[in-house]
Amino acid sequence: MRVQIVSDAWHPQVNGVVRTVEYIVDESKNLGHEVDLITSEGLRLYAVPKYSEIKVAPFVKKHVANRIKTFNPDCLHIATEGPLGIAARKYCVNNNIKFTTCYHTNYPEYFKAMFHFPEWITYALLRSFHKPAKSTLATTKRMANDLRSHGFENVEVWGRGVDTEQFKPEGKKAVKLDGPVFCYIGRISIEKNIKAFLDLDLPGSKMIVGDGPQLAELKSLYKDVYFAGSQQGEDLAAHYRSADCFVFASKTDTFGLVLLEALACGIPVAAYPVRGPIDVLPGCEAAIMDDDLQKAALAAVKLSKTKAREFALKHSWHECVKQFLTYF
Repeated sequence: MRVQIVSDAWHPQVNGVVRTVEYIVDESKNLGHEVDLITSEGLRLYAVPKYSEIKVAPFVKKHVANRIKTFNPDCLHIATEGPLGIAARKYCVNNNIKFTTCYHTNYPEYFKAMFHFPEWITYALLRSFHKPAKSTLATTKRMANDLRSHGFENVEVWGRGVDTEQFKPEGKKAVKLDGPVFCYIGRISIEKNIKAFLDLDLPGSKMIVGDGPQLAELKSLYKDVYFAGSQQGEDLAAHYRSADCFVFASKTDTFGLVLLEALACGIPVAAYPVRGPIDVLPGCEAAIMDDDLQKAALAAVKLSKTKAREFALKHSWHECVKQFLTYF
């Protein structure tokens, strides 16, 4: 098949959406498909307010239309609801081209947390965006049901995988801190609820890996925390391996790809029992979910690294992308 993917999220951004798109491209090619990726690379970019590390290309209607017309895909997937995604959606609707979309990010809750923007308005905009899609892919059954309750149609469940070759217990560690080391890896922004983790009374050290609009504030407030900045590839895996417990304080994520990456590196996980963790972690003997995050972290750090790895091995990207392609 000729598979075309449209994504506003792309390098140098480091987040779950970018990594998901990368794995779709790589595994689709491995399965023998021809893949074309439309991103903001090479276009004039503008920073998103309050997210200076995230840049989008707003004037892309003609560019996207030409790319789709030239490639003539058998399957077209719109990964994001940004300017590229909007342009691709419009072209597909106007030219009767079937496409799928993906609900990666829970914008209604994010915009409410960051800007006090009413959730119902954001849901209405997103519902309109996704409505023409053949399928809207949600990360979990719980997320799919939540979208249906808000009027979304043609919602299917498509989970996420983990690169168990890159993220593994064997290999170098990036840094040596006083143990036990509790860490968070991901975007540094208010909706990730990172302060809830940093305020915990835990032994040893705390490590934060990533970049984002809240980084400067957290650095100024928590002088005893090790901030490693943004990391990628093997350096990212090395930072996972430097920890003894991964603490995931977010209450708004739709999935939490970092949960699987941590487990693949043999790092037990502590999290709240909320959407995301409660969908990803059931059956995992190396994770603790509790409304008392401190209690969860202190218990999780004692869990088996072997059990963490065993759980992650059940979630390969190869099988995940094979499932993704069936929705076309």
